[in-house]
Amino acid sequence: MQQSSQRGWNRREFVSAAALVALALGVPTAAVSLTQFESEDAPSDRQRLLMKDVSQLVIPRSATLGAGDVGAGDFAILALAHGLNGSRSPLKDPTAYARFARNDGSIRHVAWVERELDTRAGGNFLKAPADQRFAALKALDAEAFASRESESPWKAIKGLILTGYYTSEAGGAQELRYEPVPGRFDPDLPLTPDFRAISNDWTAVDFG
Repeated sequence: MQQSSQRGWNRREFVSAAALVALALGVPTAAVSLTQFESEDAPSDRQRLLMKDVSQLVIPRSATLGAGDVGAGDFAILALAHGLNGSRSPLKDPTAYARFARNDGSIRHVAWVERELDTRAGGNFLKAPADQRFAALKALDAEAFASRESESPWKAIKGLILTGYYTSEAGGAQELRYEPVPGRFDPDLPLTPDFRAISNDWTAVDFG
């Protein structure tokens, strides 16, 4: 790992994101290691800031914390490096993203989204006005989900940002309603303005 990445990705900041990745993988937190990063996947300071900002745009702060606030960007970086949601599987047409392709045909998602958003924002996504950053991400999202056949790397990134958020305390127990021991089956629940979706079965949600 490069020295600049080590400065931006220290142990204290790593622990909470690693715990969520371990939960999603079903392995001990210790198994999610920084040393498993390939040199090209080790995040730079700027990439971490960009992923935090992108996460916050996906789920902004409201009555509860946003996705960037709870570390969903760091979670996504780790999850992508560890291959969650098939993110280390080869694409059917890796030539479309040849600049960011690994030898095995998979894509370096974080490097790709950094370049993609910088280009759409006219050079530096992080320094662009908030409305311009939102417009750039909205356009990217619309293109990625225009068809089920699309292999856009954004699909995996967005899915993991949402997974990171809804497995955090803010997403899973404050934004949603958590029932530790679900009660009887009731097919006819009254919907009131303060009703929140129940988080127990968040894995059944189709994020795409």
